[in-house]
Amino acid sequence: MSREKINADLAVIGAGSAGLVTSAGAAMLGRKVVLFEPGAMGGDCLNYGCVPSKAILTAAHKAHEIRHAHKWGIETGEPVIDFAKVRDTITAAITAIEPNDSQERFEGLGVRVIREFARFEGERTVGSDSVEVTAKRIVIASGGRARIPNIQGLADAPYLTNETIWSLQTLPQHLIILGAGPIGVELGQAFRRLGSEVTIIEAGQPLARLEPEHKDLVVESLKADGVKLVVGAKAQSVTHGDGKISVSTSLGSTVEGSHLLVAVGRQPNVEGLELDTAGVETDAGGIITDDKLRTTNTRVYAAGDIAGKGQLTHLAGWHGSVIVRNLYFGLPTKQSSQPIPQTVYTDPAIASVGLSEAAAREQFGDKIAVAKFDFDDNDRAIAEGDTRGGVKLIIGKGGKVLGAHAAGSRADDILQIAQGVMAAGGTVRDLTSVVPAYPTRGEVFKRAAGKYYEPTVFGPVAKAWSAILTAFH
Repeated sequence: MSREKINADLAVIGAGSAGLVTSAGAAMLGRKVVLFEPGAMGGDCLNYGCVPSKAILTAAHKAHEIRHAHKWGIETGEPVIDFAKVRDTITAAITAIEPNDSQERFEGLGVRVIREFARFEGERTVGSDSVEVTAKRIVIASGGRARIPNIQGLADAPYLTNETIWSLQTLPQHLIILGAGPIGVELGQAFRRLGSEVTIIEAGQPLARLEPEHKDLVVESLKADGVKLVVGAKAQSVTHGDGKISVSTSLGSTVEGSHLLVAVGRQPNVEGLELDTAGVETDAGGIITDDKLRTTNTRVYAAGDIAGKGQLTHLAGWHGSVIVRNLYFGLPTKQSSQPIPQTVYTDPAIASVGLSEAAAREQFGDKIAVAKFDFDDNDRAIAEGDTRGGVKLIIGKGGKVLGAHAAGSRADDILQIAQGVMAAGGTVRDLTSVVPAYPTRGEVFKRAAGKYYEPTVFGPVAKAWSAILTAFH
């Protein structure tokens, strides 16, 4: 059977966030685009990641609110969890968003969508079972998947990943989770609040890359929920039988449960792409790219999780925008030119953008300043009865905001106040100029910025100047 031969301006491999943004942008500019996707349109985020996880977290947090409603003078009983209906809400969320990422929508934009696996057949050619595409430019956006560690017995065990956990028909009696990164702690808290026993096994420290005082808030919340944390323990072997699964650890302990979720990180989807044929090089993080996302083949770009720059949906979308800007607007945009936030959607939430305090001190030493403001002095947080957490600014020379960090209720939304200043190249002074509505949690960044200037604004020189003005007015 002969294959259809197509000449295109752009060929895209993968219909996740990066691939979809790139395809849509190019097609809307009149370019001839071919998009390959063998799986579900929308990629990991829509089908297995961001959307379903936030839906189940919403259900879990509502159950938690019911359990603690008595603090507000509202008497309730223990919530009854109908896991089938919880699953229905997850499906409904995916279904509501699906049209935005659908094959029909992209074909309506002029994109030729091929629902087949594609591989390189030359430096400018990719092919699938039915088509062969020669393109001026090619974008690899094949994403990543859960990394499965080499643990004795794991390969033969019925383990879950972030992709397969959504197929559960009943609530796990006891969910064991390997890994206390964002996926592990989010799903651990969710299933615990829905009624499962949960044990998280972590070889290092939970949420190790985040600000210590902020991650500690999440750890305390997990423990308060009843999640068992086994920290500093490596999983050494896995056994299963009679509907049970057991994990033996390096601490000599054994954890027995009904289900096992593996959440120890992710790995790039490079297998089968025949990258050598196109002269595209890889390393452990994925495809090697420069700051404009070009690979070692200058006609081939990589975007999203596969590009080795980070594994976040909004980062993948930004990568798509960077490629479109460079190729079709002639704008020399670097993928590192915008501050990219990261968020853990637990209760309390943690959000950060830019340098951590430790990274800033390593880079700039004592030339940085740190300004903080906690929610226990924020009137909205006090009125809501939830004063956990606060914000933290890392400030460099000339008042430049090097990093911003938030922990607490709605931290993910609040962070964008500081992120906007950073994106515009502003300084901490710009945060003091905002007049936020009262009472709102967003006031905290202005208050933190005010703390930074307090010694100057109310110091000896300011007092002396104030005295002079008073004498002559």
